[in-house]
Amino acid sequence: MSEYALGIDIGTTSVKAVLISSQGFIADEASAGHDLTSLHPNWAEEDADVWWMNTVSVVRELSKRNPDKMKQIKCIGCSGMVPAIVMLDAQGNPVRNTIQQNDARAIKQIKNVTEVLDQPLLYRRTGGTTNQQHIIPRLLWVKENEPDAWAVTKTIMGSYDYIVYKLTGQKSLEINWAVESGCFDIHTQQMLVDDLDMFGIDPSWLPQVNPSMNIVGETLSLTWDEMGLPAGIPVIAGSADHVASALAAGITQKGDLLIKFGGAGDILYCMDEIKTSYKLFFDYHIIPQKYLLNGCMAASGSLLKWFSKDIIGSESPDVFKELDIQAAQIPPAADGLVILPYFLGEKTPIFDPSSRGVIFGLTLSHSKAHIFRAILEAVIYGFRHHIEVIREEGCSPDRIFATNGGAKSKFWCQIAADVLGETVTSYPAHPGSALGVAFLAGKSAGIFREWQDIQWFLNDSRVYEPNSANTAIYNKSYDIYRNLYTQLRDSFDAVQTLYTRADN
Repeated sequence: MSEYALGIDIGTTSVKAVLISSQGFIADEASAGHDLTSLHPNWAEEDADVWWMNTVSVVRELSKRNPDKMKQIKCIGCSGMVPAIVMLDAQGNPVRNTIQQNDARAIKQIKNVTEVLDQPLLYRRTGGTTNQQHIIPRLLWVKENEPDAWAVTKTIMGSYDYIVYKLTGQKSLEINWAVESGCFDIHTQQMLVDDLDMFGIDPSWLPQVNPSMNIVGETLSLTWDEMGLPAGIPVIAGSADHVASALAAGITQKGDLLIKFGGAGDILYCMDEIKTSYKLFFDYHIIPQKYLLNGCMAASGSLLKWFSKDIIGSESPDVFKELDIQAAQIPPAADGLVILPYFLGEKTPIFDPSSRGVIFGLTLSHSKAHIFRAILEAVIYGFRHHIEVIREEGCSPDRIFATNGGAKSKFWCQIAADVLGETVTSYPAHPGSALGVAFLAGKSAGIFREWQDIQWFLNDSRVYEPNSANTAIYNKSYDIYRNLYTQLRDSFDAVQTLYTRADN
């Protein structure tokens, strides 16, 4: 008889749940959408209660369709964005909206923390220097601007940690949330308590750090009433979404590289040893003795959603299919239109929260399809920039894979192959992070024995070869893309100064 594992992913634009079988197939999946909120320039927030509401909804949907299979679930895993910040009061309720990992509001605090902390020492200990993703600057922003919320805060955790808490009642931090928080020594695997104390952040607010496969607790009895999930199912610490996506794409060997077309854009390169870069992030792979160089673009799929919803005025699933058709009629490099995708500032590799989105070269001859194509190209230009940095670090990508929402688009994947000048293999059908963390839960429960068993789920792939003529055009457009940021960097700083809120 088949046994099952459940994976739940808390993404930027939706919650997805995947039920997988020990026989190596996806039994069912469900998703429920939610929105990113950006009330001010550089802000990125979401409602953790909506995450939980959507989690209940998607699991209940699976339960209705698969009542017998749900009773055979041996383990549950959750993944999500890192390091999103969820702040809870003494009763375990959120005290404010979450501050997302791509939020760039804490510009003043980043500057202050950078000046106070010994940056070379911080790099040696954490693999990075102070930037917009680290939790200390963002927490300081709350401390300085929202004292009422700060006064009642008793716990700080991540997106998927919160769902684990709601399922089990147990508070936990998964290890890669800690790694990317900027407060964790990647060599000793200890939180930097002194750094937290230095800025008046109570270290006791941070729960115990657990490796991804550790069992944190078991599902509570209320999960049966709320979503048809039996009580007593083990729940693991879970995984950062991009790391789970890497596993789900079969990124298991040194030299494998993943481009993840999610709400944010992730680039992950697999290594056999700890190696860090000033221009990239670092993560532990889920697989023991494997590591990941990690780049993260603040806006990728979220930029497309903004264009669809706020500019075109449509959230129909078919809008992107129609735009693909229209944009395919436009030549590479979008008739001279080049976009900088820094609509939420930018994390790697430039680490500039003051940077802004730019639509350059716009004329009256350009249409919405031109802008759409230029957005797709801009995201891939960002991927290419990261791959160049990875090569500068002495690493050589051998195979390039693509996953998540954008991997479903043949048009976007072909642009990726053309811009990168490399073969790209996409997995358009499998559900990315949710599959990865479901497999991880199954591995923890023993229903999968080998890491390579993930290949059972990777039987639907598409291979895209670069068109050399298109690559030659993109090489020239990419140079413009890179030069634009250099030319506009001082102007970005000036705009940020002009529009910075007085309470920042």
